Amino acid sequence: MSDHAVLHVKGRVLVGPEDVRDELWVVDGRISYDRPAGARDVRTVAGWALPGLVDAHCHVGLGPHGPVDAATAEKQALTDREAGTLLIRDAGSPSDTRWVDDRDDLPKIVRAGRHIARTRRYIKNFAHEIEPDDLVAYVAQEARRGDGWVKLVGDWIDRDLGDLAPSWPRDAVEAAIAEAHRLGARVTAHCFAENSLQDLVEAGIDCIEHATGLTEDLIPLFAARGVAIVPTLVNIATFPDLAAGGEAKFPRWSAHMRRLYEHRYDTVRAAYDAGIPVYVGTDAGGSLAHGLVAGEVAELVTAGIPALDALAATSWAARAWLGRPGLEEGAPADLVVYESDPRADVRVLASPRRVVLNGQVVE
Repeated sequence: MSDHAVLHVKGRVLVGPEDVRDELWVVDGRISYDRPAGARDVRTVAGWALPGLVDAHCHVGLGPHGPVDAATAEKQALTDREAGTLLIRDAGSPSDTRWVDDRDDLPKIVRAGRHIARTRRYIKNFAHEIEPDDLVAYVAQEARRGDGWVKLVGDWIDRDLGDLAPSWPRDAVEAAIAEAHRLGARVTAHCFAENSLQDLVEAGIDCIEHATGLTEDLIPLFAARGVAIVPTLVNIATFPDLAAGGEAKFPRWSAHMRRLYEHRYDTVRAAYDAGIPVYVGTDAGGSLAHGLVAGEVAELVTAGIPALDALAATSWAARAWLGRPGLEEGAPADLVVYESDPRADVRVLASPRRVVLNGQVVE
C-alpha cells in the first residue's frame, strides 16, 4: 500500500471483548487509531470488525495420504483465508510451508514441525515414526524447525490391544518436553484417550489436542498446571463413522470411540467450567476440509461455552496465547468485517463481509 492509499474501517471495531471503537485506519498495512493527515485514495469498509480469526489446529500442506504439493497447500490456505482465518497454528505437517511466509495474501502460520509418533502408531506418511530412545532428539529437531511448538502423538490404537493406548513411557516424555522447553518451544500432543493424559501433563506439556479423554479426576490437574485444550469438535464429529469402519476388526476401540464422542460436549464444558483454557481448532487437513472455523466456534457454544468466550477462543484470547497481535496500534492489519455483532450470534462468523490481510482487502 502506498503512502497515500488508506483503508478506513468504521462501524464497530472489536479491539477486545469490551473494548469497542468506532473506527480504525490502515496505513501501509498497519493499524492506526489516528486519522492520517492528508490521506488520499481512502477506501471505506463498514461493519463489525474482529481480529483475523485463529485456527489453532490446522494442517496446511497435509492431505489424506501425507504431504501435498504447493498448489494444493495454497488452495488449503486460501480456503481458510476466505473463512476469515488469518492466523493458523499448523499442528503438524510433513510439508515445508515456509514459502507461505513470503506471500502477503496468505494466512500467517505458526508451525509445530512434523508430528512425532511411535513406530506404526499413527496415520501412514504423516509423522516421524520413532521409538522412545529417539524422542528427545526428534523433539529437539522439530523445535528448531518450528515456530515455538512441537507436536507429539500422545496415543493411538495399539493393534495388539485392540484399543487406544499411550504412545510413550513417562520418562521419555519428561525428557523430551524438558528439551523442548530448554529450546524455547511449547509442546502439544494428540490425545483421544484417558490414559495418556496424566503422564503428559505431569511431564510439563503445554497443550492437549482433542482431549476427548479428559475425565473429572484429571480436570483439576489440567487447571492447576494451566494446560490448554483444543477440542476440534468438528473433527470429533467423525468418530461414529470411524467407529463403524473399525467395528469388525477392533470392536473394543470402536466402542471406546463412540463413548468419547457421546461425552464430547460434557467434557469441553467441564474443562471450561474449571478454568482450563479452551481454543478453537478444526483439524483441517488430512481428511477434514479447510475453512471450518465458524463451525468449530458454533460447536463450542453448543457444548455450553458462552458465546463471548467461544469468540475469544478464535480471536483475542487465541492471538494472545500464540503471542501474535490483534487490533493494537501499529499491528499488521489482519481483520474480518461482518454484517452484525458476532458477540450476539457467533453464526455470523460463517459469512464474512470483508477480509483484510496485511492491510489489503481480499476480493
